[in-house]
Amino acid sequence: MGEARSRFPSCWTWARCQDNGVSDPEQEKRWAELFDQLDLNKDGRVDVNELRTGLTDWGVVRSEVDEIVRMSDTNHDGQLDFEEFTQYLRTHEKELRLMFRSLDRNNDGHIDVGEIQLSLRSLGVNVSTEQASRILQSIDRDGTMTIDWNEWRDHFLFNPLHNMEDIAHYWKHSLMLDIGEQLTVPDEFSEKERRSGVVWRQLVAGAMAGAVSRTGTAPLDRLKVFLQVHGSSGVSLFGGLRGMVQEGGLRSLWRGNGINVLKIAPESAIKFMAYEQIKWLIRGSKEGGSLRVQERFIAGSLAGATAQTIIYPMEVLKTRLTLRKTGQYSGMADCAKQILRKEGVRAFYKGYVPNTLGIIPYAGIDLAVYETLKNAWLQRYCMGSADPGVLVLLGCGTVSSTCGQLASYPLALIRTRMQAQASADGAPQLSMVGQFKHIVSHEGVPGLYRGIAPNFLKVIPAVSISYVVYEHMKKALGVGS
Repeated sequence: MGEARSRFPSCWTWARCQDNGVSDPEQEKRWAELFDQLDLNKDGRVDVNELRTGLTDWGVVRSEVDEIVRMSDTNHDGQLDFEEFTQYLRTHEKELRLMFRSLDRNNDGHIDVGEIQLSLRSLGVNVSTEQASRILQSIDRDGTMTIDWNEWRDHFLFNPLHNMEDIAHYWKHSLMLDIGEQLTVPDEFSEKERRSGVVWRQLVAGAMAGAVSRTGTAPLDRLKVFLQVHGSSGVSLFGGLRGMVQEGGLRSLWRGNGINVLKIAPESAIKFMAYEQIKWLIRGSKEGGSLRVQERFIAGSLAGATAQTIIYPMEVLKTRLTLRKTGQYSGMADCAKQILRKEGVRAFYKGYVPNTLGIIPYAGIDLAVYETLKNAWLQRYCMGSADPGVLVLLGCGTVSSTCGQLASYPLALIRTRMQAQASADGAPQLSMVGQFKHIVSHEGVPGLYRGIAPNFLKVIPAVSISYVVYEHMKKALGVGS
C-alpha cells in the first residue's frame, strides 16, 4: 500500500488541510502546486490530455477526465484555468463531504464495513461482508480497515460522482463485476435500476456491440468453420480464403453472418434470465447480493447451457448457411425447410452433446485464468485496490477467453462437423465418439485444432470492436460507465 501511495505528488497532501469550509492560504498554495504539476506545457491551463497524463502518473487508475473538464470549463474553451480548477475541487469536496457523512452513520469520523453494507442496502443493493471489505480495502490506505475523511476525499477527488447513488453504481460496476461477464450477464442491479430499464439497456448495448463485432470479423469466422469441416483435405488458411472468394465473390465471406447476429438477442436475454433464476436458487436466503467465484462458475455454466439448448437450432442453421454453396439455399427459411423435410427435427440438435460439454471447460478455464491474471496484476501494480482499470480487465478477459477456447476447441470442432453432416447426402453419420476417433486416426491430434488460427486472429479485433461499440452504445442509451 505504501508503494501505491508514493506515486502521488507531495502536494497531494493538501487533503490533510483543516476542513473549515473555506479556502485558507495554505490550501490555496497546495492547490496551486497541484495545478502546476498538471499543467505540463506551463501555459496556465490544463486540458484533457494533461489531466489524463498527470492522473495516470499519480496512480489514479479510474477517472472521468472528460466529465471533469466538461462540468468545470465555464468559458467553454476545452481547458481548465486555475480558477476553474480550484472551483471544481472546492465544489466536489463539498459533495464528497456530504456523502461521507451519510455513510458515517455513527458520526465517529470513520466508515467501516457495516456502514458500507447499510448504506448500499438502503439504496436497494445487498452486498456480503466480503464484498463490502473489498470496497473498503480499495480506499483504506493506512490498513486500519476503516475509511477516514482524508482517505475518502483522496480516493474520489478526481471521480466526478455527485451523490450516493453514483457511488453505489461505481462500486457495483467498477469494483465487483468482471468485464468478461458484463456484456452478457450483468451481476447485480438494484430494484430502481431494474424499474428504470438499465438492465435491458445494458443488454441492448451488449447486443449491438456483439452484432458489429461479429459482422466485422465474419470472414475470419467463416474461414474457421470452412477449415474445421474441409481442412482435412489439405486446404491452407489462404487457400481456403481464396477458394471461398472464387466460389462466391467477396460477399460470400459474410455467409451465415445474418443468423449469427440474429441469435445474439435471444441468447443474451435467455442467458441473463436463466442466470438470475439460478443465482437466486444458489444464494437462497443468504446475505449478500453477488455470488462467489465458484458459484458464478456454476451459475454461468448452467445459464449458458440453458440458452444454448433453446437457441441451438439457430446454431445448426448458422453452420449450414456458413458452408453453403452459391444457390444452395434461397435464404434462412429455405435452409430450415430443407433440413426439416430431408432430415427431420432431430437434425436441428446435431452436435448438441459436444457443444454442451464444451461449456464446462471453457467457462471454468476462462474464469480461473481471468481471476488469476487480475489478482496477479493487482498484487504487483495496484496494492490495496480492487479495481485494476478497464483496459487491464479487457486484457485479462482476452487472454482467459483464448485459453478457454484452446481447451474446448476439440469439442467445438466435433460439434461443427456433426452440424455439417447432412443425412440426405448418403455420408455416414458419426457420433461424437465416432467423430473423435475418425479425426485422430486420419488426421492425428493436430486435426482436433483445424481452423484455430483464424479463430485466434479474430480475438483481438473482436474484443476491440465490442468494447468501443459497447461504450458508445451505453452513452447513447444513457447507461453510466
